[in-house]
Amino acid sequence: MSNHLAIATVTAALQELLQPAVSQAVGSAKVGFSRPDSSNQQTPLVNVYLYQVTPNPAYRNADLPTRRSDASLAQRPQTALDLHYLFTFHGNDDQLEPQRLLGAVANTLNSQPLLSKQNIQSAITHNAFLAKSNLADQFERIRFSPTSLTLEEFSKLWSVFFQIEYSLSAAYQASVVLIESDDVPQEAPMVQTRNLYIVPFRWPSIDRVIAQAGADQPIVTGATLLIQGRQLSGDSTLVLMQGTERTPTAVQDAQITIPLPADVRAGVQGLQVVQKKKMGTPEVDHRSFESNVAAFVLRPTITGASAVAAPNPPGGINVTLNISPNIGVGQRAVLVLNNASVTPATAFTSLPKVSDVDAGQVTINIRGVPATYAVRVQIDGAESLPSTVTIP
Repeated sequence: MSNHLAIATVTAALQELLQPAVSQAVGSAKVGFSRPDSSNQQTPLVNVYLYQVTPNPAYRNADLPTRRSDASLAQRPQTALDLHYLFTFHGNDDQLEPQRLLGAVANTLNSQPLLSKQNIQSAITHNAFLAKSNLADQFERIRFSPTSLTLEEFSKLWSVFFQIEYSLSAAYQASVVLIESDDVPQEAPMVQTRNLYIVPFRWPSIDRVIAQAGADQPIVTGATLLIQGRQLSGDSTLVLMQGTERTPTAVQDAQITIPLPADVRAGVQGLQVVQKKKMGTPEVDHRSFESNVAAFVLRPTITGASAVAAPNPPGGINVTLNISPNIGVGQRAVLVLNNASVTPATAFTSLPKVSDVDAGQVTINIRGVPATYAVRVQIDGAESLPSTVTIP
């Protein structure tokens, strides 16, 4: 990279590059770098004038963000520029000196388009004000190429030189000049510990959820669940039920054993196997792989049933059932009664009742024939095993 003297060094080095060829073409000719002027039209001269500087399109987005979020300097800012020069050629027109000088310049920049380190060092040596220039160390060499300007573009360019007569001229571009700031970035602290983890991809999958008592046995309160599938075992394996991660009692790659928590409600429930990876210093669990969600039906259990006459209104019979697990707020309960002691057998189904409290008891009002019934309750569609109740 180069410092702020790079642009001036390119112009001075260009003079060093062109002077031998210009002197050979016209013996007394010189290379200067001043504003175009008509006062020295008869003096053999190649005037090099920097009229425009533009961002280099190739390096425009190469400069990464130079500052961190706390505004500290992460790396030195870099500016990439293209330099646009106007060469004007002066001399005795009768001897075609301007045209001879143009030919010498065009031939030199075509045969030597790259600015050499020798030219740069020579320019620095001959110009004391460039002593601190480090353009020679720039990794990208400066290349000169002709710029094709139309007559209209030349006219507009010369119009900015007030009351200056047109001289034979040519346009060239120098690319690319990389200017780097002198600011010293703050070095990041050394890495003391490294935490790099390579984890093979896993896809835990649940095939089914059954009761430990048997695949054909109902899942009820107090049961133990068997979660069967593939790739279920991880570094740290948990079971997610009703938004809570729970620790199983036994974990194998094809089966997980976990007691059914007491707070799980009756009805259709879902569970998911969550595998965690220990990472960091100190190591803590991080969520890594998750299985599909598998459904199971937790059937309610009737632990007691009674029926008494209801006061008027509404009258009828109040059937009270003690249920495990508790019926939660918003869960729907339906009472089903079957009487098999008469012919033909009769069945009664109550209207649904939505619970407004979290309780282990539900009371449903019915009207029917006095008898002893097999009673069942459906909680959110999950039906209990039958019990008995006598309707007075």
